[in-house]
Amino acid sequence: MFHFAYPVVLILLLPVAAWFAYALLRKPVGITYSITSKIVELAGQTGDIFHRIPIFIRLVCLILLVLAAARPQFFNVSRDIRSPGVDIILCLDTSGSMQALDFELSGKPVSRLTAVKKVVSEFIQKREMDRIGLVVFGQEAFTQAPLTLDKGLLMGLVERMEIGMAGDMTAIGSAIAIGGKRLKDLKAKSRILILLTDGRHNAGELSPEQAAEAVRALGVKIYTIGVGGYGPAPFRVRDLFGTRTVYQQVDLDETTLKKVAEIGNGQYFRAADSEKLSEIYDIIDKEEKAEVKVKEFFHFRELYIYFLIPALILLGLELTLKTTIMRGIP
Repeated sequence: MFHFAYPVVLILLLPVAAWFAYALLRKPVGITYSITSKIVELAGQTGDIFHRIPIFIRLVCLILLVLAAARPQFFNVSRDIRSPGVDIILCLDTSGSMQALDFELSGKPVSRLTAVKKVVSEFIQKREMDRIGLVVFGQEAFTQAPLTLDKGLLMGLVERMEIGMAGDMTAIGSAIAIGGKRLKDLKAKSRILILLTDGRHNAGELSPEQAAEAVRALGVKIYTIGVGGYGPAPFRVRDLFGTRTVYQQVDLDETTLKKVAEIGNGQYFRAADSEKLSEIYDIIDKEEKAEVKVKEFFHFRELYIYFLIPALILLGLELTLKTTIMRGIP
């Protein structure tokens, strides 16, 4: 980044501008002669511009000297993080039921996944010093991103998540197991797994309760979030007559999600709309904090020399011109 160490010095540019205006308006140095018309003819039209060249040279010289005195610098900041903070795995459901349109953003109906992506991105931005990983699940479960501090990468991957990318069913047990595996043997002060789903476990060989028991043994806390409104949810479907909206009941298994959270020493939340979903992530954000010691290092590169040397060269040029070819007659 670029900045001036002493920006107040730049105020001196005001008197420089005032001097330049005065120098342009005042009469040039000359001699008294009885028939000046003949001399004007000899001088030609360029005489007036020619004698002002030293003024422009001095103007540039003074501007460069003021900029040099303000001490321009390039600098960058590096951080030494002394604590691993909190390691977080986000397990996000992308099964077919996540396309239900019972959430709203800016007053417009959106799919559950769209609302989740927005809230999750905001959550990731807040956890600046924590490592976060992504697990995506549907019929299958896989790691979308291992634990990382690269928040730009994470938010890009969240934005590219699509309905059905891991299948249309819901393998909750597999998602918990893979998330726990990613947190295994890490030395963070706190390790948490946040599971978000809108359905019922109906795929995979491992049950949610079994997976939660295994993850708890690793010292990982589990939060579960059930997503979806109450009652039948609207879906857009296409048929021979075009696109239309139908209402279907989505079977959210809150009993299992509560049990998983209880086993994992965490909490269960129900998110029936976008605002509630955002509030839930805010609650988790406030509860799961670790003190992170950060030491900042500032690296400066002085740039004044690149202004000072040209100023001195121009000053020498002005003196040379005024004592040679542009010498004035008193």
